[in-house]
Amino acid sequence: MGIFDKIKKVFSNKENVEKYDEGLTKTRDNFVNKLNLLGIKYTKISDEFYDELEEILIMADVGTKVTEKFIDKIKKRVKEENISDFEYLKEVIVDELLLIYVNGEQLVSKINYNESGMTTILFVGVNGVGKTTSIAKLGYRMKNEGKKVMFIGADTFRAGAVSQLKLWADKLGILFYGRDDTDPATVVYEGLTKAKEENIDVCLIDTAGRLQNKVNLMKELEKINKIIEKKQECKVDETLLVIDASTGQNGISQAKSFKEICDITGIILTKLDGTAKGGIVLGVKEEIGLPVKFVGLGEKEEDMIPFDIESYIYGLFKEW
Repeated sequence: MGIFDKIKKVFSNKENVEKYDEGLTKTRDNFVNKLNLLGIKYTKISDEFYDELEEILIMADVGTKVTEKFIDKIKKRVKEENISDFEYLKEVIVDELLLIYVNGEQLVSKINYNESGMTTILFVGVNGVGKTTSIAKLGYRMKNEGKKVMFIGADTFRAGAVSQLKLWADKLGILFYGRDDTDPATVVYEGLTKAKEENIDVCLIDTAGRLQNKVNLMKELEKINKIIEKKQECKVDETLLVIDASTGQNGISQAKSFKEICDITGIILTKLDGTAKGGIVLGVKEEIGLPVKFVGLGEKEEDMIPFDIESYIYGLFKEW
């Protein structure tokens, strides 16, 4: 049984696989249809075949660097295994895409909860990527898991950011602290003080996402981190970067910029269901070296789900 059959057999029963199936429809329709046409167009695996395969991957936003690495691996396997059958080559393609993401690593998509006290999670990302909504959806998820959650609105730069997060908190029945009339570090300090009084399990902290002035943003985040370390007597448990999947390579550029100024522990990819370029999942892992922890596959509160590479691959190739 090939890797593709194994994925179909094992992962079609996994939790959330239906969400991946539905959420990756646009990418699957675009990506797999082109791959199928490639198999019809070429009766043998040639340089022209590889050129078109490379173009398809780049158009799916897998990224140039990842695509080149992937094509080299495919060429090597075709040569070593003397592959001529396109049906078998399909299994090899799926196999190698999975291996590129995993890359021999033990990937952790789960939140690193503080076992001895309150968990603090910082959210960073440019305006418009869905940062506030991501906080709301994760908070909803954590609340349903039985955790006592609090939102801290410390994005005092964007007009309406604090009130928007408060609206979500009120809607979800989650505690909130935020002000937009003082500096972010003060908001975090006051919010954590309140959180301790309320015996909160998890604090989700919104921060400003302006990349235009990296120096100011870096100083702001450093100050917030110091405040958290002082109040918690330990480092921030997670710093999650929110990226809009539909922005493709621009999103990867944002990730590189944020990685330069703060210690990112994981990626949240929003709006993955709204793009035909879902290959960004593979690109962001390979080029940034950080795991995708959650993906947004719909508008509802429950549509922010933990990332699972096997379910992603299944959702991408199930009709192939």
